[in-house]
Amino acid sequence: MTDPQHSPPDWQPTLVGETILLRPTQAADWAEMYQAASDPLIWAVHPARDRYKEPVFRDMFEAGLASGGMLSVIERSTGAIIGSSRYYGHDPERREIEIGWSFLVRRHWGGQTNAAMKRLMLDHAFRWVDSVYFRVGETNWRSRRAMEKIGGQMRDGPIAVMVNDVPQPYVVFDIRKNATDRG
Repeated sequence: MTDPQHSPPDWQPTLVGETILLRPTQAADWAEMYQAASDPLIWAVHPARDRYKEPVFRDMFEAGLASGGMLSVIERSTGAIIGSSRYYGHDPERREIEIGWSFLVRRHWGGQTNAAMKRLMLDHAFRWVDSVYFRVGETNWRSRRAMEKIGGQMRDGPIAVMVNDVPQPYVVFDIRKNATDRG
């Protein structure tokens, strides 16, 4: 078995959980991914509130494909795409990476799906990094609560992040490898 500390990071893995599977997003996922993302309520408290619109989501989707870190979230019981997330901005010297651009269809809000998705992604990332950070819109209370539920600690904020060419206030949460040790 290879030592992950000495192998190049894989930011588009296939990660299998009890109820979900994360796999590299493909261009062929567009129609089903957009169907999942086209609910305006998903984006209601997000700084990019118009992301449910096809051209706006198309830009996010294309950028995700180009990033080399976008993952499709698949509901194992149905095989349906129910959301996505992305690894981004790996900094080998600082031993950190961002997880972001995450969304789930509303029927998976409030349950265990977000925590399961983030746990799979965190466990994978911690093979190569010591810290994972998450940028969350300052007024996105739903995502802020979700970050707190999975152990995120606010480290910065507000900071300005460009959204549709307009600076928006975000806060940054951090989860450190040693803070997630589980028995």
